[in-house]
Amino acid sequence: MNGLSFTLAPSAAAADPNRVDVACFVGYVARRTTPLPASVRAALAEARWIGGPWARPDTEVEALLQLPVVVESWNAFDALFAWERRPVGSGGRGCASYLGAAVRSFFANGGRRALIVRCGDPWPYLEPAGNRATQRTVRLAALLASSASPMDPASWIGIAHLAGLPEVTLVCLPDLADICAAEPAIVDVAVEPPSSPEVFVECSANTTAVVEQDVGLRDLAPPRADHDGFIAWRNALGTARERVARLHREMLLVAALPLPMRDARDGDAWAQADFHAYLDNAGVLAVPDSSNAGRAAASAFVQLAWPWLRTRHSADLPGALEAPEGLLAGLLAINALSRGTFRSVAGTRLAAVSGSEPVLAWSGMGETPSDRLARRVCVIAPSAEGWTLHSDVTASADVAWRAGGVSRLMAALLRAARRSGEAALFEASGPALWQRIERSLGQLLTAFWREGGLGGDSPEQAFRVRCDRSTMSQSDLDNGRLRAEVSILPAAAVERITVVLDLTGGGAAQPLREVA
Repeated sequence: MNGLSFTLAPSAAAADPNRVDVACFVGYVARRTTPLPASVRAALAEARWIGGPWARPDTEVEALLQLPVVVESWNAFDALFAWERRPVGSGGRGCASYLGAAVRSFFANGGRRALIVRCGDPWPYLEPAGNRATQRTVRLAALLASSASPMDPASWIGIAHLAGLPEVTLVCLPDLADICAAEPAIVDVAVEPPSSPEVFVECSANTTAVVEQDVGLRDLAPPRADHDGFIAWRNALGTARERVARLHREMLLVAALPLPMRDARDGDAWAQADFHAYLDNAGVLAVPDSSNAGRAAASAFVQLAWPWLRTRHSADLPGALEAPEGLLAGLLAINALSRGTFRSVAGTRLAAVSGSEPVLAWSGMGETPSDRLARRVCVIAPSAEGWTLHSDVTASADVAWRAGGVSRLMAALLRAARRSGEAALFEASGPALWQRIERSLGQLLTAFWREGGLGGDSPEQAFRVRCDRSTMSQSDLDNGRLRAEVSILPAAAVERITVVLDLTGGGAAQPLREVA
C-alpha cells in the first residue's frame, strides 16, 4: 500500500461561550445519501434530538431535516450535504445551492466553525411560471418559524433553533434573495456539463478547488428582484431581525442585498444609478416604528453586503455570481479569531474576487452613490490594489452604532453580561452581589480596553459601571430585579454608549439609547 496514508479526522471541538466567530446558516440544501456518521448521530443524541423529550423521527434525523448540525470544515460539510446538486430545471442539469456556496465562501475566507440548519431540498432554479411567487410564503415559513416557541424545542424549525444555540454570533439566510426573486430568465444553451481529466491534487484540510466554468450556468440569469420581490425580501429580513433579537439580541444577521431587475425604471422599481436612494425609498434602511415594526433592516445587529461577486468558486452558480454574505461572514469570523471582533475588516483585499454585478465606482470621498451606500452597507469594489471590502458598517440609522466593530464589541459585551447574569440568577440581591457584578463587568471591560477595543487613556475614561441602589428603584428591589448600568466609549464611536443590564432577563441587555 505504498503511497497511501490515513489521518484520523479531529473530533468536533466543544462549544465555547466566549467565541464570537461561530456562524449559523439556515436554508435549503440536499442531503447526501450516505449514512449519517456516528459522530453526528452522537451529537444529536446529546442534544436530545434522538431519544430525548423532543426527539425527531428517525427519517428526519437521517435526512438532517430541521436539525442543527455542527461542521468544522468545508470537507465536513461536503460529506453531509449534496450542495452541488440543485436541479436547474427538468433536464437533469445541476448547479450549486446558495446555502452551499455561502458555506464554501465562509470556510474559504477564514471561518472555522458553522452550524447548518437544513430546511429542505432546494427547488429547481427554473420553475414553471408563477410557481416561485406562489411558493414564497411556504419557503419563507420554513426559515422564519413564525409559530415556533422559544420554550418548546419540539416546535423549533429554521431560525427558531437559535434559541438553543447560544454559541452562534453570525446568522446567514443564503436563500432569502432567491426566494424573493422574480422568475429567472430562461436561456436555452445546449452545453454539456464540463468534464475534467482525473488528476492528483495536493490534499488540504479546509480548501475548495477552483470550479471549472460552465457556460450554460454563466449565461443563465442570476436571481433578480422586482419591486414587489424587494419589499418581500425587506419584510422577511426585518422579521428575521426581530425574531433573532428576541432570542439573543447580540447575534449579528449578515445578509446580501438582492440583485435588482435590469430593466427597472424609476417609477417602476428603482434607479439603478443610485441604489442607496432606492433602499431609502423602499424603507429597507428606515428605523422600525409602529407602522413598519419588524420590517425594516436598519439595526445595529444587521450587516448588509453588496454587490454580488464573481469569484474563483462561483462558476457553478446561475450567472456565475454568488451573494457576498458567506464571504463577509468568513472575514468577520477570522477577524474575531486573529485580531479581535471589535476591529474593522474594511480594507481587506479579496484575492478570490474577479468581478461583480454591478461593478461599483468607488472614490472613497463620498462623491459617488457607492460611497453613500457604504455608510450603511458593506461595499465591495475594485481599487488600485485589487478587489477590496471598502466598508465595515451596520445598517443602523444611529451614527454611534454605525461602525461594524462597535456593534460587534457591544455584542461581545452583551454576551459576556448574559453569562454573568445567568450565573447569579438565583442569588439573593444585595450589596455583596451588586459589588461582585460591578467587579466582574469592570474586569471584562478593562480587558477590552487593554486590547484597544475601548477609547480613553485609562479605564476610568473608557468605561463606567454602576450596580447599586442608584440603578434600581424600590419596585426593582421588591420584585427581585437587579439592574446594572454600563457606559462605554468604543474606540471607533463618536459618542459614549450606555446600556442597562437587567438580571431578571437572565443577563439580557436593553440599551438606554434606542437601537433598532
